[in-house]
Amino acid sequence: MNMKTLVNTTGLSEDQTMIREAVLEILQGTLPREEIRRLDDTKEYPLAAYQALADSGFLGLFFEEQYGGAGASYKDLTSFMETLGYHYAGLGQAVMITTIYAGGHVSKFGSDELKARIIPGIIDGSIKMSLAMSEPGTGSDVAGLKTKAVKTDGGYVLNGTKVWISGAHVADYIVVIARTDASASRHEGLTTFLVDTKSAGVTINPLSMLGRRTTHANEVVLEDVFVPEANRIGEEGKTWKNLMKCLAMERLGLAAISAGNCYRIVEDAAEYATQRVQFDQPISSFQVIQHKLVDMWIMAEQARQATYRVAEILDAGEHAIEETSIAKIIATENNFKVADIGLQVYGGSGYAMEYDMQMYFRDSRVGPIGGGTNEIQRNVLAKRMGL
Repeated sequence: MNMKTLVNTTGLSEDQTMIREAVLEILQGTLPREEIRRLDDTKEYPLAAYQALADSGFLGLFFEEQYGGAGASYKDLTSFMETLGYHYAGLGQAVMITTIYAGGHVSKFGSDELKARIIPGIIDGSIKMSLAMSEPGTGSDVAGLKTKAVKTDGGYVLNGTKVWISGAHVADYIVVIARTDASASRHEGLTTFLVDTKSAGVTINPLSMLGRRTTHANEVVLEDVFVPEANRIGEEGKTWKNLMKCLAMERLGLAAISAGNCYRIVEDAAEYATQRVQFDQPISSFQVIQHKLVDMWIMAEQARQATYRVAEILDAGEHAIEETSIAKIIATENNFKVADIGLQVYGGSGYAMEYDMQMYFRDSRVGPIGGGTNEIQRNVLAKRMGL
């Protein structure tokens, strides 16, 4: 069984189908199963596969042609991110951290000079980035962040601590959200900065996390860090509105990675079930196992359909506010449910570290937490309902 037998590619363009096939070919050569297991165990960044994608031009999908990008459609990007999630969700997260989470702020709100300086490096893989919003005392309350940026000659001086910052340990630059006006209301006075990780006063402390070990979270401490005026992203004090404009692509990316990962889990569980013999027959012949696998497939398809629906709406020029939150909820929660059922299908083997199912289980659990918790997504939807 393989992805083609489960995923109906009807509705995808020839280019989108080619993206899927080309990416899988690259990753099968640069990031085989045994290498994924090794990287997960040693908590190493998937550098070879990441660079292979860059060398093949795939990181350019996210950016405008004038900066060397491909100016891809949302549906193109969904096909790409779904494929990454299918092969290895950690690599999907690695790509998303630089290109969407952090790079999106540069491409949408950076000056022409900043875009020309940073985006080509993102595309060719020489610049990796991270986004630093969350703080020890804020979490989902982004508007309550305490990191300060004080204006000085030629720039700003930043002080504060960020936490749960994925990918910061390999980042060349970190996009930092800081407060430039302490007297402003909660949603005002926030400004975005591009911080060079080699700057004096920047300390990055890796954290040991349950899953997504290859792009693990970090604590980022900023002590009197000078950021030049040219590295401010967007207008001073206008970050909140800009953050809201970035959410659609962020949530679409999260949903696409989770949807693709669902299919990988279903296929692995189905393959295992056909090989695992109990009572003189493969367990896939038992209806109870068949129904579990079918339920997993249904949830994978639900995640996929919700995700591509968002891409189609965005490509039509609409905002898809409700649809992005719905897709993020469905895809990430289904991802964990599928992994949970898959582990049950594996039985004791699913609990053993030499099988991938335990990694899927660990990695999928962060989905409902990261990128705006699913409780926050439900709050958004409640407001849209007028509640």
